[in-house]
Amino acid sequence: MHASVGDRIVTASGVVGGSVRAGVVVECPHGDGSPPYRVRWSDTGEETLVFPGPDSLVQPEGDTGGAAGEDAPRTARSTTWHVRLTLVEAAGSTTAEAVLVAGPPEHADVGPLRSVGHARRAPQDEEIPVIGDEVAAGRALRRLADAMLGQAEDDITAVTGEQGHVHA
Repeated sequence: MHASVGDRIVTASGVVGGSVRAGVVVECPHGDGSPPYRVRWSDTGEETLVFPGPDSLVQPEGDTGGAAGEDAPRTARSTTWHVRLTLVEAAGSTTAEAVLVAGPPEHADVGPLRSVGHARRAPQDEEIPVIGDEVAAGRALRRLADAMLGQAEDDITAVTGEQGHVHA
């Protein structure tokens, strides 16, 4: 990996749920453009010394990352979505409700997506509540994923005027 002053660097988080960070290379101590680089992060303005790994991408200054003829620059963005999972267990039956409670501002008019999953213990099975929780939650999350893909298909249709289809 090589970079020059002015290049953009985008680094994925090393932890689940972490943010993607983007910044600008402000110093390259090595003349050949090899790491490390001093980077000014766009989210905080902080400058740090970066030794990029396989989770990083360097985008040369002026490179929009698009195909020929595209003049809109591509920028990294980070959005956090939250899913609230509520579980209720009673009499050998568990119900889970999964709700997408936050999303990007451009989807504020869509409203929350919601799904439900159920699990029921067979009468002869030992009562182990965590197993019912796992089954009900898994079913609710799978249905939520299907609802999200359906919403994406509807959005594609609305934007293109042609029936959208997302391969799961």
